Amino acid sequence: MRAKTQNERVDVMPVIKGLEWTFDTAAAAYEKYRPGYTEELYKTLFDYIAIDGSSRVVEVGIGGGQATLPILKTGCSLTAVEYGENFSKLCKKKFEEYKNFSIINDKFENTPFPESQYDLVYSASAFHWVPEDIGYPKVYHMLKPGGAFARFANHPYGDKGNPALSTEIDKLYSRYYCPYYGKDTKAETEYGEEQAVRRAQIAEKYGFVHIRHAMFHRTRTFLAKEYIELLETYSDHIAMEKKIREEFFAKIEEAIHQYGGTVTIYDTIDLQLARKP
Repeated sequence: MRAKTQNERVDVMPVIKGLEWTFDTAAAAYEKYRPGYTEELYKTLFDYIAIDGSSRVVEVGIGGGQATLPILKTGCSLTAVEYGENFSKLCKKKFEEYKNFSIINDKFENTPFPESQYDLVYSASAFHWVPEDIGYPKVYHMLKPGGAFARFANHPYGDKGNPALSTEIDKLYSRYYCPYYGKDTKAETEYGEEQAVRRAQIAEKYGFVHIRHAMFHRTRTFLAKEYIELLETYSDHIAMEKKIREEFFAKIEEAIHQYGGTVTIYDTIDLQLARKP
């Protein structure tokens, strides 16, 4: 796995196995700074599978609950599975008014579920932590015939509108991040259609049908301090040695102040949908 550059450094939850614990150490910041998802995404999802008060739903990896409320509001019975103890406590409190909500504090792959009992299983920026050859067959096993699996994620991209800042932050990643993880820097293209299609087609290998995908876009702008607090929710950044991380983040914050005082992130959100026949 290569190093992040400005164009990918805030990519969705870097998959570094063994760092799953790091997110739970930043549960409050994660809940504050990690974004939710667009109304258009949920409309697309609900057009694909009708969810109401009679539906049973499982969310894999609830995190700070960024993707939970629109599903809960359908009145369905929603069970979330979350490995992080702090996240589990946060969401139990956050959604305590919803009697149709429950949460299991465990890994999805370790949690038993009955066969053919669920209308929808979905995962927002979390399913990449589940081994593919375990996760997809398990979801298939859980779904009723005609039930749907929805996988979606946010793919942030660097500040295209401020190339001087992007270049400066790239230099800081080369100076701090790359040596720490022993990685080479290589530029990354913005997440696009080809990647979304490849991810959608994974489900076909495991017997799913009616494969669909969609993409949505938005921007988010952060002050320097806010941006550092966002970086503090990413697994590989959290895991860096404290002294190096603090100096690294201080230099990034200094660069943002030097080049305008804000940084803008260009988000691409992809949605994959698949149905159990």
